[in-house]
Formats: sequence, C-alpha cells, structure tokens
Amino acid sequence: MLVGVIIVVCILLLILAFLVPRLSRGPQRGVDKTLGVGQRAGGKAPGPLGKLLSKPFASSRKATNKSAQGGRKARGKSPL
Repeated sequence: MLVGVIIVVCILLLILAFLVPRLSRGPQRGVDKTLGVGQRAGGKAPGPLGKLLSKPFASSRKATNKSAQGGRKARGKSPL
C-alpha cells in the first residue's frame, strides 16, 4: 500500500515539475517534510531496529526528490 502511494506521489511530482518547475518546489518540500517525520520517528527506535524502520522513509524521500528533479531537468531540455 505504502509503495503504491509513493509511486503515485513520484509520478505527480514528475508531472508537476515538468509543467510548472517553480511551483513544484512547495509540494516537493511538503512530501520531504512528511517523509522526514516518519524517518526521524523510525530512527528513534533502539538499536538496529531504528535503522531498519527509518530506511523505507529515507529511500522514499530520495525517490520523490529524484523524480521532481528529473521533471525539472527534462523541462529544461525540452524546446517548450
């Protein structure tokens, strides 16, 4: 379920970043903050469990940021 939500968010950020690059930074920051809260909460668990619980949020943050960056980069290369 969570994987599907992250995939949808990545696609939305990619499309938004391609269509309106400047306005896509706000939603990207919002997603980043939300996933950051989950990452920090998971990281507070004791021992190796903390690393295990925070890792999905870290990789999701990385994927959403890469998606938005890719959309802005593609927009810069397009002749529009």
